[in-house]
Amino acid sequence: MPINNNGSRPDFSRYMDVDEGWVDRRIFWEREIYERELEQIFAKAWQFIAHDSMLPETNDFYTTYMGEDGVIASRQKDGSVRVFLNSCTHRGNKICYADDGNTRNFTCNYHGWAFGTDGELKGLSNEHVYDEGDIDKSKWGLQQARVDSYKGLIFATFDDEAPSLEEFLGDFRWYLDIMLDQDGGGTEFIGGGIKNYVNANWKFGVENFVGDAYHALWTHDSGFKAMNNNQGFPPADPTGSYHASVNGHGWEFGTDGLADIAILGQPKVLEYYEKMRPKMAERLGEMRSKIFGSLASVSLFPNCSFLPGIQTFRVWLPRGPHKFEMRMWTIVNKNMPDEIKQAINIGCMQTFNPAGVLEMDDGENWEGNTSVNKGIVTRKGKLHYGCGKNRRIEHEELPGIVYSSQFNDSNQRLFYQRWADMMNADKWSDVPTRYTPRYTGKKTV
Repeated sequence: MPINNNGSRPDFSRYMDVDEGWVDRRIFWEREIYERELEQIFAKAWQFIAHDSMLPETNDFYTTYMGEDGVIASRQKDGSVRVFLNSCTHRGNKICYADDGNTRNFTCNYHGWAFGTDGELKGLSNEHVYDEGDIDKSKWGLQQARVDSYKGLIFATFDDEAPSLEEFLGDFRWYLDIMLDQDGGGTEFIGGGIKNYVNANWKFGVENFVGDAYHALWTHDSGFKAMNNNQGFPPADPTGSYHASVNGHGWEFGTDGLADIAILGQPKVLEYYEKMRPKMAERLGEMRSKIFGSLASVSLFPNCSFLPGIQTFRVWLPRGPHKFEMRMWTIVNKNMPDEIKQAINIGCMQTFNPAGVLEMDDGENWEGNTSVNKGIVTRKGKLHYGCGKNRRIEHEELPGIVYSSQFNDSNQRLFYQRWADMMNADKWSDVPTRYTPRYTGKKTV
């Protein structure tokens, strides 16, 4: 990262302004900024790794990335999950090339060093060629991450000083329960995972889900008409809808409980949710039962998103400043009838997967958003994020920093504020607290 003349790092808060409502284009293009993101955000923040249902049996494993650090998640004999670097401690080669599976050990192709599913070094090929004491196996296991979970979602961080996962999520747990704890039976991923590569900066995907209801009315209009007998989206109505942000996590939503389930295009799914909504209201409260299924989108800082009602769940894995890998799944309630699970998966595939009617619209836009900044003059400009600056409210029931109307940029502004806070912080204690939580140490259901 370039150093200023006075020897200090750049102040990354200069790349955005919450009050004025703009973001500097350079954060979507310049490699130096991207490299700083890997160090300050992806090496420190809690990140989504997998769902419990992806690792049902002992010795099940799944490979993914935290930033550009390859990692392995592995189910242990005691039911816990460990996450460790996918890199041999001898010469650094990958020790696992498979996406997932079940194994008793991971063995490096280069010299045959073998690691257990707990990440510990278990043995070496031709160990007799070394002198006794040359290698202390207890000290050369794979580097381990901290691991924790929230209602089926497994997270990890490599930063020992990071706050607890509960603190990292904060009051956003109240909102996550709308998706993860509707009936007390938990959730699962179904239908396998899908990978797709998009030539765009990873933040465009995240910010689209953190708060951009606005684009749906235009970008997805033709696709929605194609699936809905040439009927477009109903006229935009900013009333009865909100943006809510906690620690950079954001949920934009209406309160009709209907729109996103309707977009799914599966009448039996709508019928199912209408029957269970009273139970949802009893468990989560009337407000949360109305939020689920409405036109909504969600992002967890830094790089995880989902659509409650449509049920697509995804993570945006950076592959350089101008490319990301998107992995997506369908999330459902475990207690659902199988036919409802299948209907949701079909609807999800028809709408939000690489070949889905609506997903294709988004990818093309994000690639255009990124590539245009190749221009020297273009990338020196600013982008407008100023809608809804004066709509902040105090809501007696909704936690977080709340703005009225889901048609504004508040969640995006607060996402980039968290981005700048972490880019500037030498340690977690330097990250500003911008919201006083209501639920610290308390259950949200």
